[in-house]
Amino acid sequence: MTYIKSFMKIKKMKEIRIEVPLSDEDIENLRSGDRVLITGVVYTLRDSANKRLLQLYKEGKDFPFPTRNSVIYYAAPTPPKPGHPLGSLGPTTASRMDVYVPFLLEKGIRGMIGKGKRSGKVQELIRKYRAIYFLAVGGAGAFLSQFVKEAKPIAFLDLGPEAIFEVHLEDFPALIAIDSYGESIWDKEKR
Repeated sequence: MTYIKSFMKIKKMKEIRIEVPLSDEDIENLRSGDRVLITGVVYTLRDSANKRLLQLYKEGKDFPFPTRNSVIYYAAPTPPKPGHPLGSLGPTTASRMDVYVPFLLEKGIRGMIGKGKRSGKVQELIRKYRAIYFLAVGGAGAFLSQFVKEAKPIAFLDLGPEAIFEVHLEDFPALIAIDSYGESIWDKEKR
């Protein structure tokens, strides 16, 4: 729990509340290093589901969720305990998904939640498409699940936990790792 508390105190400033779908104003005002509380619907997206979305994209077919100004969360929920919408919902390593970022941003995705650094190419794409990369606490899936108010699988159900889930978040804590200007928290560390 100390790691989580440290994460939430990275910057001595108030948390910024944002709503999903993201507005242009929110995106323009967020800077790398800002702490945010995310409320709204996000869509989980892991390796297998990304591959299927890429195939839909190549075939010119619609996606199973709205993409315009949406946020995806690189996560796969565990089964829920009684009375809870889902079990653990921790972020997975986002760099594994870098190959899929170009078509997702082209389709209108404006935010991605995950853990770890992204490639320089993805950082440039985030700047080009005026998107955001949110960093969530790795290894804290049980903690993060308390910010989930509702969840349901919506596509590719045969993938089990890697299906796409529609997840309703309320005040989900995250850090802006790469802002829409292409500035990352790792760039700031180097300086």
